[in-house]
Amino acid sequence: MVKITPREFKVLADYILSLSGIALDASKTYLIETRLAPLMKETGLASFSELYYRARADRSGAFQRRIVDAVTTNETFFFRDKAPFELLRHKILPDLVDARRARSSGRLPVSLRIWSAACSTGQEVYSIAIVVRELLQSPSGFNVSILGTDISNEAVKKASYGHYNRFEVERGFPKEKLSRYFTARGTEWKVNDRIRAMVRFKKHNLMEPLAGLGRFDIVFCRNVAIYFKLEDRKKLFNRIAQVLDPPGYLLIGASELLSGVCDLFEPKRYLRSVFYQLKEGQAKKTAPAGAKARPPLRPSVAGAGEGSSPFKRSG
Repeated sequence: MVKITPREFKVLADYILSLSGIALDASKTYLIETRLAPLMKETGLASFSELYYRARADRSGAFQRRIVDAVTTNETFFFRDKAPFELLRHKILPDLVDARRARSSGRLPVSLRIWSAACSTGQEVYSIAIVVRELLQSPSGFNVSILGTDISNEAVKKASYGHYNRFEVERGFPKEKLSRYFTARGTEWKVNDRIRAMVRFKKHNLMEPLAGLGRFDIVFCRNVAIYFKLEDRKKLFNRIAQVLDPPGYLLIGASELLSGVCDLFEPKRYLRSVFYQLKEGQAKKTAPAGAKARPPLRPSVAGAGEGSSPFKRSG
């Protein structure tokens, strides 16, 4: 395997930072070498300097996209960390649906919009869709939109395809539910059409404006901002605040904090888990020009709307 020199690492790290916002220090030297080695072998390049100049000379941008695909960390699995999905199932969705139904005065469908930022190969998105599907007693009464975005073309392609090998489905997915949500296709498992129809995927760089993505009730942005510099983390979470409708729910990684990063959110605790919501009064300050923010949702109302609550609560 070709070794990278300190100077080459500095040049490539700065280049990758400019493309993706991912900050790599010298401790990631081996990662760069191993992730880019297959690309160098395929193209017959003898050094990382040649790799860099090849990327800069390619005006189509295809080569730089392959570099980003190679170095982007795509570590993911179904229901990763469990706690965010328990929050979604037992706290966030019930509160949001109760409040939305109370405000709608029984008019259907009720809109729910969820974004999974840096969704990698789609396991988080499909996990979210399955929780929503299981929770709602009458899915036909809801307009559910779940968006997954990632900077990697290859990751988005795989997520959209919705096919996973046995190792991928057995890593985190409950065995007793496998046949309910997947169909066996040879050595692979395909997400069934009911779940696939709930989601869509799109390539997006989190360093770019979010205006074209729409507005959301819930945002998952887990374990990606830790790779950004502080200033880029601040910009990212301020932009996320701009596309959240109040009260807005934000879920980040278990090891991440917004203290000192973005003061537009306040932490909320449920059991042993933490999520974030927009601070009261922040919606008007953060809404993009020309965007209409929804009026604040009323507190949760048991039995609001048409009869009893439209979702399944635990207990």
